[in-house]
Amino acid sequence: MIRGGIGCTVQDAGRVGHRHEGVALSGWLDGWMAGAANVLAGNPPQAACLEWRGPALRLRVAQGPVRVAVAGGAAAWASDAQARPQPLPPWQSVLLEAGAVLDLAALSGGCAWMAVSGGVQVAPLLGSRATHLRTRMGGLDGRMLQPGDRLGCAALASEDRRLWCAASAPDWLESGPIRVLPGPQQDHFSAEAWARLLASAWQVTPALDRMGLRLAGPALAHVDASAADIVSDGVVPGAIQVPADGQPIVLLADAQTVGGYPKIACVIRADLPRLAQARPGDRLDFAVVDGAGARAALQRLRARWQAWCAALRPARPPGGIDEQALHRDNLISGMLRAEP
Repeated sequence: MIRGGIGCTVQDAGRVGHRHEGVALSGWLDGWMAGAANVLAGNPPQAACLEWRGPALRLRVAQGPVRVAVAGGAAAWASDAQARPQPLPPWQSVLLEAGAVLDLAALSGGCAWMAVSGGVQVAPLLGSRATHLRTRMGGLDGRMLQPGDRLGCAALASEDRRLWCAASAPDWLESGPIRVLPGPQQDHFSAEAWARLLASAWQVTPALDRMGLRLAGPALAHVDASAADIVSDGVVPGAIQVPADGQPIVLLADAQTVGGYPKIACVIRADLPRLAQARPGDRLDFAVVDGAGARAALQRLRARWQAWCAALRPARPPGGIDEQALHRDNLISGMLRAEP
């Protein structure tokens, strides 16, 4: 890491199965997009990668070649050892040789992901390489990256020059309102509050991070003052808590394992990735679905993501010769004479 690192962490699918021990899930805010970066880089979808939000990053390849892919709409470009810059094509992997410098543009909001061949190699903890910042667990010393950090990845065989590109930009997420299931403490709120949650436009506030995001809008009234607090019980990413001020908090990947605010609703798994790109000032609307609708939405999302991955095709290096096109479109059927 040469420059930047604020907002950049190592993430994977997270620490599944440890919430009963008080260990947060953590992991990617959008596993589908991180998985897309991984498959473009020739990795299993669950490999650890870099997730960043905010300032620009600059990294240098200490040993190469390294296969790299970026997902999430962030601009990126690479300079070779002679400092010749080359923009990275969107939705395509590239090979970087030793000495190359990779620049990842700053993000005004949302997240992006960078995968490297073999995945980012840091020591796993409880079966995951994901970073959880509040407990300083996992990743690289449990913190954001900083200049001077060195990250390992798998060594590529010298003859492995394979690259892949997507047939189209990702379109697997559905649009429309964010879909929710009724929460376990829905009875702590008035009927008007439930109707208001679904009928109102909610604004994303600047109070957002990997743990959750606060929304601003009309207050959601509890049935009485005592209903604004509960004996702490389990929470999950997607849970919508409502404290005494009536302003909802949507929990995300780094959420705690228990909480004492009543939960009016929970965002379905198929729509949680959409919140990874939320920016202050964005408007959110909610709509209720049942369990069958939530499962069907997740099945559609998985099928669209798998179809996108299945459509990946071999790519040529930026600025290189497309040998397949030369063979396909060769207009010379044979040579008749060789004399001048």
